[in-house]
Amino acid sequence: MKNILLAGTMALFATGALAHSAMDETTPAHEAVLTEAPAEVVMNFLHDIRLTRVSMTHADHASVDLDLSAYKGMEIDFTVPMQPMGSGAYVIDWRGLGADGHAMTGSFSFVVE
Repeated sequence: MKNILLAGTMALFATGALAHSAMDETTPAHEAVLTEAPAEVVMNFLHDIRLTRVSMTHADHASVDLDLSAYKGMEIDFTVPMQPMGSGAYVIDWRGLGADGHAMTGSFSFVVE
């Protein structure tokens, strides 16, 4: 009986983990070194996610929220416009809700020389 309960519990946790939407890739790529600042960032996820916030921090400047108004529901691919701020390190932080309702967060960074 204990083995059945243990197997059932493990299956529930495994199913929940699969429902989360991991980041697949970004453009610019994480830790990329660029010669000029991009006008947008692209984020691709493995599964649907509803992004609730994307912010950008550049060098020593305060964080600014990027415009997500083009996205109202669950998506896999996001192209988010950003205001280039010249050379330096950029950090993009994101948060959202996976299809299963779990809160998710992540970040990636790149440098403009």
